[in-house]
Amino acid sequence: MIVITKQLNTLKMKRTKTLTTFFTISSNSLQKPQLSFTSPNKFIQKIQTLHQITSNSNEFISENPKSNYPSPQKSPDFITVCETLSSYSNDYNKALDFFNWVETNCGFKHNTETYNSMIDTLGKFFEFEKCWELIHTMQKNPCSMPNYITFRIMFKRYVSAHYVQEAIDLYDKLDDFNLKDETSFCNLIDALCEYKHVVEAEDLWVNRRFRVKFVSETKVYNMIIRGFAKLGWWSKCREFWEEMDRKGVRKDVVSFSIYMDVQCKCGKPYKAVQLYKEMRRKRMKLDVVVYNTVINAIGLSEGVDFSIRMLREMKDLGYEPNVATYNTIIKLLCDNGRMKEAYEMLFQMRKNGCEPDVITYHCFFRCLGKPKEILGLFERMLETGVRPRMDTYVLLMRKFGRWGFLRPVMIVWDKMEKLGCSPNEAAYNALIDALLQKGMVDMAKKYDDEMLAKGLSTKPRVELGTKAVNGMLDDVEL
Repeated sequence: MIVITKQLNTLKMKRTKTLTTFFTISSNSLQKPQLSFTSPNKFIQKIQTLHQITSNSNEFISENPKSNYPSPQKSPDFITVCETLSSYSNDYNKALDFFNWVETNCGFKHNTETYNSMIDTLGKFFEFEKCWELIHTMQKNPCSMPNYITFRIMFKRYVSAHYVQEAIDLYDKLDDFNLKDETSFCNLIDALCEYKHVVEAEDLWVNRRFRVKFVSETKVYNMIIRGFAKLGWWSKCREFWEEMDRKGVRKDVVSFSIYMDVQCKCGKPYKAVQLYKEMRRKRMKLDVVVYNTVINAIGLSEGVDFSIRMLREMKDLGYEPNVATYNTIIKLLCDNGRMKEAYEMLFQMRKNGCEPDVITYHCFFRCLGKPKEILGLFERMLETGVRPRMDTYVLLMRKFGRWGFLRPVMIVWDKMEKLGCSPNEAAYNALIDALLQKGMVDMAKKYDDEMLAKGLSTKPRVELGTKAVNGMLDDVEL
């Protein structure tokens, strides 16, 4: 009898210890920001934690009404819901679960923007039937009616999955939503050009241009030229550029900016400078975008010192440089190994009231050669409130992986998870490659299985004996 009593007491102590550990972990998780925003919102992480706990254990909530978590009855604000959905953008099951949960348990009323965010995430994973279910639900509420952005997202997701005909059929159905007009047609052309289906965009334009009433054809020409530039089809870019003159289509500042960029990318930056001079002769009203393009062009053709001179000219003419202007010069300095001057430019842009963005830091990350220096700058970036993008994490993990440094890879991965970012396919692959390089097959297998569970496609790897889930996914842009 004494032995049985001792065993019961031991089990009770173990259970108490387990519960204490759980409460400690839960409490600590609230103290660490799970999302990185310019102004961190602690309510977001509490909402995420509450959502996860209610999904896994309703018993815990019912037994602890005085916990630190927000009440399910308290409706979160609109920004919180949007940012939480964004943090789940690489896990559509979790995103959809949260989307339904915040409406059912917190009384939140979804509007068009939150529906659009959810549709975008579902479309990324080809869940188009679920997308349409949400669109039909949207129609039932005047506060959440589908708009141009809704179908722009659908165009983008169909075309990124190479469902081109489905995207075109969708445009034809937009009469049902009173949205079949020039704006929707341009959104379709833009999606086709963005995801390298420019030939189809050209055919659509040739066959349907007279069925749509256009205020100006300039916008479509601009998109198609930019689309061919993405493919590197420089002769087609020139063909459409010259066709604009033949058909009397007006070239605006955007047209010149795009074609200047084409000249830079095809290895003729001096021609971009000539176009800039042509604009000056025609007394066209320039803007910051034009100056940013010519600063890059003159830097490539004549050197970064001439870019800095152009920056001064730009200021003298009353055009205020923006973050893209400084990023262009910082990139040129970094590419030329002039890191000290690049840091000085970083200081100068802050002094002039222009805060650096994530692209600014990417310029440094690509050119720095020491893990310690890169991680230090990464921490500084976070401290200044700049939110990393998913490609920031991928860039750093791939760089450290190529160098054979696993510890920095894990530091970046852990930071990504702590900031509440759901890893995408590229992030998982960067981590798995780094682990396999160090012979850590079991841990690599764990993350490979995690990818599959989330519906992400894996790279075929001999070490893991895996094959791609779907060959079609290999060239899809997420």
